[in-house]
Amino acid sequence: MVTAAQPLSPASAPVRPFPLLRHLGPNWYACVMGTAVVGTAGAALPWQVPGLRALCTAVWALSLVLLTVLLVARSLHWRHHRDQARAHLLDPAAAPFYGCLSMALLAVGGGAVTVGRDVTGGPAAVALGTVLFTAGTAVGLAAAVTVPYLMTVRHRIEPGGASPVWLLPLVAPMVSAAVGPLLVPHLPPGQARETLLLACVAMFGLSLLATLVTLPVIFGRLVTGGPLPLALTPSLFLVLGPLGQSTTAVGKFADVAPGVLPGPYAGGFAVFAVLYGVPVTGFALMWLVLAAAHVVRARPRGMRFSMTWWSFTFPVGTCVTGCEALARRTGLIAYDVLALALYALLAAAWTVAAVCTARGLLSGALPAGPRPAAGAPRPATARTT
Repeated sequence: MVTAAQPLSPASAPVRPFPLLRHLGPNWYACVMGTAVVGTAGAALPWQVPGLRALCTAVWALSLVLLTVLLVARSLHWRHHRDQARAHLLDPAAAPFYGCLSMALLAVGGGAVTVGRDVTGGPAAVALGTVLFTAGTAVGLAAAVTVPYLMTVRHRIEPGGASPVWLLPLVAPMVSAAVGPLLVPHLPPGQARETLLLACVAMFGLSLLATLVTLPVIFGRLVTGGPLPLALTPSLFLVLGPLGQSTTAVGKFADVAPGVLPGPYAGGFAVFAVLYGVPVTGFALMWLVLAAAHVVRARPRGMRFSMTWWSFTFPVGTCVTGCEALARRTGLIAYDVLALALYALLAAAWTVAAVCTARGLLSGALPAGPRPAAGAPRPATARTT
């Protein structure tokens, strides 16, 4: 016989360990990504001022600490709040953020090789970068397949529900493509170096083609459905991620290809870095203005701080590194100036997001879960006897 059980009273409700971690979603890894890129992008700026590299190294070290804390916290979340973790995976609004785990690992790993070596030393930096690159790439490739699969067979997405958040698992392999070349010179000459470089090129193609399939759907949603909800408006900046990161990646290919690939192919990468990077950067600047216009419109209409504000950081940072790559390839001062201007925007966005996040953590607003609507009935359970 099946009978309805009485609602659980607060005293009899099961108490789970670490209650503040119950609503800790994978979107929190965006803090790590946004912090790491401030360090790596700043260290490669064309004009350096005294103390800038030391500051960038300190910011990277902060990203490493944040990554460690979040990995532990998310492990506890999966252990003690597995039902909520599975709910995130089956939620079409939350599942794409699993791509952030991959990009957080990769961003910190790439920073270890470029600026972290000032603290850890060369061999330790390469070892850390290799471990994080391997783990981040494995997670990113899994997310790039698993999340779209869940979207097609498990998630129920309403018409007009396309969101820039969909790009998160798709851009993760592009981050691998941009970080991998940093490790190529540390491999034995020959097959090992060529294999890693061409694997990065393959991940570049995977991410680029998946983005080209998805981006028209997102733009079509804007045109036919109007502006995004206020809380999601900052996510428009996520479109800059694959654009800036792909420009960075082709620049890295051109940097390491000589001596790794035969002459014609190495020269081809040098040409491709400019012929691809220049038009894509032009489109990125157009989208940056479009996304900023949406944010300016949404702010006075009630757009308040949420974790989506971290969308202002990492995607803009990839555009900084893309402009730095173009400046090295073309020698044009215009790209140096553009990189500096975008970095100033990145630094300002990171400061605002970091301060608001710290304030939300201290007040308890961010760890708190969604509150039920007033007057909503309590959930009931059922038992079989």
